[in-house]
Amino acid sequence: MLVNTLSFILYLVVMQTQVIFDFTPNADLSGWYVVDDGVMGGRSAGDFRLSAEGNGVFAGTVSLANNGGFSSVRYPFTRRDVGGFSKVVIRLRGDGKNYQFRVKTSSRDYYSYITTFSTSGDWQVVEIPFRDLYPSFRGRRLNQPNYPGEALEEIGFLIGNKQAEDFTLLIDKIELE
Repeated sequence: MLVNTLSFILYLVVMQTQVIFDFTPNADLSGWYVVDDGVMGGRSAGDFRLSAEGNGVFAGTVSLANNGGFSSVRYPFTRRDVGGFSKVVIRLRGDGKNYQFRVKTSSRDYYSYITTFSTSGDWQVVEIPFRDLYPSFRGRRLNQPNYPGEALEEIGFLIGNKQAEDFTLLIDKIELE
């Protein structure tokens, strides 16, 4: 009976994790795309590629020229029901800078739900509770409820710390828990 109980608990734990993207040396990055402040006349330049070790590498330069100041990478996918989850868990290594994690319930939404996280320069696991993702559009918080945690159709990362800077963010895995 104890073995059956432990097996059931293990089953529940395993079922409570869903991979959004697992970066490996053979990962297909064709769905990922970069959006820089050039859409508004800025001069920032970001890039997204796969490292030899199989990590996603979001790197580039943020420029404040021409009222610029951000670079982002986005990943749209088929709509997922995320009602059984409460947070996003990301294994990454940053450069000591702050980044935003962004989600959309629909790729057609004009706004994203966002939160800022800090990187340490070492490999770390960043946990982002759904309740901490607030609605934002063009850097302004919207007067709407935080992310409801029902559906997910796009994720992304953005750097925009109001300063000119080079950046590098390595991403290993993004999961729902």
